[in-house]
Amino acid sequence: MLLFSLAIYQFITAGFPAFAIICMLPLSVLFVYLAFRWKMFTFWILIIVNYFIQMKGIPLPFPMSLPNEMLQIVLLGIAIIDARQTAHFERAANLMLLALIIWCAFCTLEVLNDTCGLGINVGAWYTGARLLAFQLLYIFLVFSIYISSPEVLRKYLIVWAILSLFSAIWTWKQQNIGLTPAENSFLYGRGRATHIIQGGTLIRYFSTFSDAANYGCNAAASAVAFLIFGITTKIKWERWLFIIVAIVVVKSMFASGTRTAIFCMAGGFAVYLVLSKSFKIAIPSAIVGALFFIFLAFTNIANGNQQIRRMRSAFNKNDASTKVRDINQETMRKYMKDAPWGIGVGMMSNNVPANNKYNLMANIPTDSEYVFIWLRTGRIGITLFLITTFIMLGGACYIVFFRLKSKSLMGIGGGLCCAFVAIQLGGYANQVLMQFPNCLIFYGGLTIVYILPYLEPEWIAMEEKRLAVQEEKKRLKLEKKKASRV
Repeated sequence: MLLFSLAIYQFITAGFPAFAIICMLPLSVLFVYLAFRWKMFTFWILIIVNYFIQMKGIPLPFPMSLPNEMLQIVLLGIAIIDARQTAHFERAANLMLLALIIWCAFCTLEVLNDTCGLGINVGAWYTGARLLAFQLLYIFLVFSIYISSPEVLRKYLIVWAILSLFSAIWTWKQQNIGLTPAENSFLYGRGRATHIIQGGTLIRYFSTFSDAANYGCNAAASAVAFLIFGITTKIKWERWLFIIVAIVVVKSMFASGTRTAIFCMAGGFAVYLVLSKSFKIAIPSAIVGALFFIFLAFTNIANGNQQIRRMRSAFNKNDASTKVRDINQETMRKYMKDAPWGIGVGMMSNNVPANNKYNLMANIPTDSEYVFIWLRTGRIGITLFLITTFIMLGGACYIVFFRLKSKSLMGIGGGLCCAFVAIQLGGYANQVLMQFPNCLIFYGGLTIVYILPYLEPEWIAMEEKRLAVQEEKKRLKLEKKKASRV
């Protein structure tokens, strides 16, 4: 017991010494047993861990991506080994899988990329490739297998809403109660230049996320999804839950000071105007969106609020930070003319020496996920990434538009497609697309769209039962109200 306690202490303070790993092996055996015993419990752990992995103040003696990756591999291993329950592997055979295989194959070939002239660095390549490509495949397979019923889908959407609501509440806490020591350390340390702006009078809040840009784009995309879920669901309490969460999350989005978030929301709703196939939804939504755009772009209403002024600057073409990004990208283009395959997946500042031609490309701020991919994989890679992304999104939109019959299920599919578009727009301007928790939430969400046709018959049956219960409660409440009047 003393040895085991010492191992735990070493694990917390020193990371993974060999002694700690050996002494903690019994815990891994226990975890594997529990994972096989309660498979869905492991899935929910993945969802929660993914959401809070970047929260300031959580000490991690191992790489940040390790918990997610290990949980995903464990879940896939369980699905392959455990024959007691159908794993629904056939649901994974779709257009999204094809697009992901193409992208993963290209990133695998990138191991041979020696543009920097430093030889093949398998370790650096694998570190970059598993975050840039392989995790997308893991996410797709896990969601295809474990979102196996309408009830699981419903629970997932509610858990996502609760997690988003918690982040919004945490933003309020940061604004009105204060920051934790770890959050203060980040804000006045490496986050000072980007999170304390306008002469020190405005703080960009980051909630439970890595930074304000990550949170703002996530909040915008999530709010789009929740609002669409809210206006299309037939269950009254769920409608109020999703709409309230959407409103609260949008308010927190403004606190992040992420100007790109405005375009994320606009892009997401624009896609839904097409997918809704309903003038009753499309016309009011378009009017509200246009009024919101006019309010920010062409008026000075509420300009006394710093956060609104910050968002309004997104429409200023002469903004200083935009000019810096344009200058950086112009510099990148000159270097990338000689690197059609990119400088190499995984080539970061610690891999490219100072005297190397591409050292500047490994160190320059990309400020965008698309620019990051372009630098690492070249114009060939970014073109392929865009093609595969459009294939995945196009296939999902086709399912929502043509294959689904249930209006509420179309709302879920449409909301997930729109959220995916919104986060992609966020990735165009900020490096947020492959960040935690965005990658699992939005690529997992797009995966769900592909399995909705399999769930639709059970979903309709479940919805009819829930509507019957809802109507019965409404009838009893009305009878009780009439009786009380007598």
